[in-house]
Amino acid sequence: MTAVARLLRATALLCACFAVGAQAQTPEPDGAGVLPGALPRQWQVSGPSCAGAATFEVQRYNDDFYILRESGCANYEKPFLFLLFGADKVLLLDTGAGKTDVVEVVGRLIDGWLGRHGRDSIELIVAHTHAHGDHTSGDDGFRRRARTRVLDTTPAAVADFFGFRRWPDDTVTYDLGGRALDVIAIPGHEPSSIAVYDRQTGVLLTGDTLYPGRLYVRDAPAFVLSIARLVEFTRGKVVAHVLGNHIEQRRTPYLDYAVGTVHQPDEHALELGRGQLLELDGALKEMNGSLRRMALRDFTIWPK
Repeated sequence: MTAVARLLRATALLCACFAVGAQAQTPEPDGAGVLPGALPRQWQVSGPSCAGAATFEVQRYNDDFYILRESGCANYEKPFLFLLFGADKVLLLDTGAGKTDVVEVVGRLIDGWLGRHGRDSIELIVAHTHAHGDHTSGDDGFRRRARTRVLDTTPAAVADFFGFRRWPDDTVTYDLGGRALDVIAIPGHEPSSIAVYDRQTGVLLTGDTLYPGRLYVRDAPAFVLSIARLVEFTRGKVVAHVLGNHIEQRRTPYLDYAVGTVHQPDEHALELGRGQLLELDGALKEMNGSLRRMALRDFTIWPK
């Protein structure tokens, strides 16, 4: 067999492998059986002028899923929060940075949902993608709210609430009432870090572990294992979007905004895909345990 023939054969086999992988995801471009949602072309909440700026920009992904972005005018971190409704409970992931009106903003969203569904009340569970202060600063306000449970942020407390038997190796399911969420432990950025996969929409929420920006790695061995765990979890699953907690990257590849930037008029979209997860996993494997700073197109691996 000639070299050209071998190359053609290898190319054909590679294409066949990709085809099989695609079929494992979904055989037809028919929406893949998940509920669609809307994301903005650009987030608007952070400048250029802060005069009269709202504390949060609220995006209605769909009727049962809301994304809140804190304004850079309130805190330069500009974190994202996620609100998911089930029939029995509503889950809020993270409470933001600094002192804001997050309790009132979330309360208005819940009241609106209850009114549309002819309900009087629903239990609110406040959990966290991880324990850093720019994701937990609003906790105290929610502790004073009726029908609300605020989870502690230690790995033991997180494992106990969601039902992990072997942290961080298990993947567990948490039911909001007709809405199943898969919870995956992903320490490495922070010991209590979790990812949440919403089966209803196919959205994977990854906190500060994967987002368009600087992926700060504080425990390299744990981070490498966590990314591998996410790759394995998502194998064969529909992943509509991977949504993290920040945007620090510009739309220009390999370029980010400096720490402390408030107004980011040319920022990257929030949403990533499974391809970026695979890219991250591949880069970590190539480093073979000796993590170093590496800028990729949509994010930077940043050991601390």
